[in-house]
Amino acid sequence: MTHTRRSRESLAAASRSALGVGAVALFVAGCMTAKVDETRQVAAAIQADESIVVLKKPQLEGLGTEEKFVDCVQENLGGELVHPEEGQQAKAGKSAVPFKIFGEQQFSDALFPWFEPSTAPANAAGLRALLERPGVAERLGQIGVRYVVWLEGSTRKTDSGGSVACAVGPGGGGCFGVGWWEKQSGYVASVWDLRSGSELGSVSTDVTGTSVLIGAVAPIPIITPVQRTACNRLADQLRSFLVGEDLAGGGAAAAASSGGGSR
Repeated sequence: MTHTRRSRESLAAASRSALGVGAVALFVAGCMTAKVDETRQVAAAIQADESIVVLKKPQLEGLGTEEKFVDCVQENLGGELVHPEEGQQAKAGKSAVPFKIFGEQQFSDALFPWFEPSTAPANAAGLRALLERPGVAERLGQIGVRYVVWLEGSTRKTDSGGSVACAVGPGGGGCFGVGWWEKQSGYVASVWDLRSGSELGSVSTDVTGTSVLIGAVAPIPIITPVQRTACNRLADQLRSFLVGEDLAGGGAAAAASSGGGSR
């Protein structure tokens, strides 16, 4: 009986300690920094009848940009999805802007083999050389795709610490301690004009945040949505870039839509 009472008292004390540490962990988990940058080289805006395609930039090493991040950017740009995937709506939930988003796989199939990972142009000079090949410009005109948005970057864990231990005893069981980890999402979206063979510019985002796992009898995860935040910030700025909100007059496409993207 004494042993059981002591175990319960120990459990209660550990729980109070975990809750105290958890309050600090909640503050730490709320820490997130986000930065968005834009660089424009050509003053141009997408027209209402034109399409873009969002592709992962080929990587010589590593896995490259996550497919779910590409899908997230597509869905948050606000344009009309020409080839929606299973579970996607033709129009994104945000206020629509007047351009279309061509499907990745359909674009690769239509331009095969010129945009395969091993043959896709690596820069604007390579793009201009590709456009001079017989049939390429004509095929692009047929499918109506004017701009390619190349996405590169990834989300990775940059730091971690603490620990959470779980145990079961005569007086009960539970998890105690605090573990944390920091993630960093860094992505760049480069916009290429498939008609002129030039790079219009780029938009980049960098988001860092800390998530926490609190051991308070039961483990309580507090996840900071680093990648989701990076997606939202990048998509918002990219939409603004595409419709030319930074140009004089707001760009042709922006003027044609009362629901254009906002910063």
